[in-house]
Amino acid sequence: MNMFKEAADIKTSDQLHLPVPEAKFETVVVKPSEIQQDMVKSLSERAAEVHSGAVDPSVDNMLKITSDGRKIGLDQRLMNPLTPDDPDSKLNACVDNVLRIWNETKEDNLTQLIFCDMSTPKGDGSFNVYDDIRTKLLAAGVPESEVEFIHNADTEGKKADLFSKVRSGKVRVLLGSTAKMGAGTNVQTLLVAVHHLDVGWRPSDMTQRNGRIIRQGNKNKQVYVYNYVTEGTFDAYLWQTLENKQKFISQIMTSKSPMRSCDDVDEQALSYAEVKALCAGDPRIREKMDLDVQVARLKVLRSDYQNQKYRLEDKLLKHYPEEIQKAKNRIAALKNDAQIADAHPQDKENFCGMTIKGMVFDEKKASGERLMLACKEMPNADMMLLGTYRGFELNIRFDSFKNEHQIVLRGELSYPVPLGDDPRGNIVRLDNAIGNFADRIADAEAALDSLEQQKQAAEVEIAKPFAQEEELQTKSARLAELDALLNMEHQSSRTEPEAEEKPDARPSVLAALEEKADKVEPVRPFKSYLDKDGDAR
Repeated sequence: MNMFKEAADIKTSDQLHLPVPEAKFETVVVKPSEIQQDMVKSLSERAAEVHSGAVDPSVDNMLKITSDGRKIGLDQRLMNPLTPDDPDSKLNACVDNVLRIWNETKEDNLTQLIFCDMSTPKGDGSFNVYDDIRTKLLAAGVPESEVEFIHNADTEGKKADLFSKVRSGKVRVLLGSTAKMGAGTNVQTLLVAVHHLDVGWRPSDMTQRNGRIIRQGNKNKQVYVYNYVTEGTFDAYLWQTLENKQKFISQIMTSKSPMRSCDDVDEQALSYAEVKALCAGDPRIREKMDLDVQVARLKVLRSDYQNQKYRLEDKLLKHYPEEIQKAKNRIAALKNDAQIADAHPQDKENFCGMTIKGMVFDEKKASGERLMLACKEMPNADMMLLGTYRGFELNIRFDSFKNEHQIVLRGELSYPVPLGDDPRGNIVRLDNAIGNFADRIADAEAALDSLEQQKQAAEVEIAKPFAQEEELQTKSARLAELDALLNMEHQSSRTEPEAEEKPDARPSVLAALEEKADKVEPVRPFKSYLDKDGDAR
């Protein structure tokens, strides 16, 4: 990400400080009906069948079970339209909130959006939440012209006309899905509330939804975002999954320095264990699921630690001794070459002379011109011996990579010097190369010190144990204990009649836990923006 930011300009909301309204998030949690509870339990049985391999995937699978679980959380009539309308459902809670806000904001004609990706209107007379909400709003006194579906605007012209009516307050309640009412929907002028009846699989979906109201151009200083959740269904878990995904994204797309690693979370179907955990409500199952992830992560960290340790051991045995010896040899060679340069000093007033192909040149200009002539006489790009200068062997070569001719002074080491167009300037370059041995020796000694420090640091690192070894052992032991407990209950469940009826199917490990009471965890509202410190909420 640091390399990516060299080419990409990433600006997050905590950096831009755009004039957007303050958003107040509220999670509306409703109790499930008895019918919904029974439906959720039936999902547990279906998941057990799928897990055991007793059902063909074309008939039932985990993705279908997950989809049905989302439908149950939205409204029980989506599973069976003959079931009664639960007055305490989240659908009716949403209608109540919309009506309350509609009445409170009549004078200003403030508007609201209702997002729902499931049960969109099909026009075939089948039950869907869109028509149900519209019917209830009209029955409560909302004019028909003030309630619209985004799906009715099936052309760009109709969509532009509909958006204009929402901005002016002629349409005060607009229902739509993320795909049709997300990016590109500019209706924020009078928006005061957004209602999320369901939750998308991607944080970007929720970001786009909330971006319709938390947006520049909204005349309201404070707006409201309502998230509707049905307890004991898939809703709570889906919101938590979305929050985990947002954490992953925020580790990357952040104004702060990114983390060294992050976990990828991108699934569109709940696993068998997750369905059972939601249905059974046994906290041990959730604990086991969490421990599975944590132990796997700790094992990866220990593997990385061991690999790093092996690399350091290899460096201590081979790399550092060789590099340290090379550095010492280089320092000794540089000091010998420095003595050669000191033994052949260059007089600033007089030229000490240069020997080229057996001829001695006493003037700088003539020497420089002869060097430039030697460039034209080269038969190929390989290094060619020319003569001597100040006690050093004088060679010439052509560097095809840099596209330049170079003079290479050789003592115990080689010192390449690029040739220019000025004859006198070339001689000055050679003198400068010979005259900076003090700096070369200082750099080489600093490199040797760095190698020595790296070697010492490697020895210290190797002596360190794996920092999280105790945590790994503790959690591994607890995971083994939970596995044993659940397996014991699984073994006892095999004596039940249901297990005996299906000897060919693999019995569920968690079948005995279905009767346990549900323990619903509190749901944190999903916030798709960054807070003042730049962290995802």
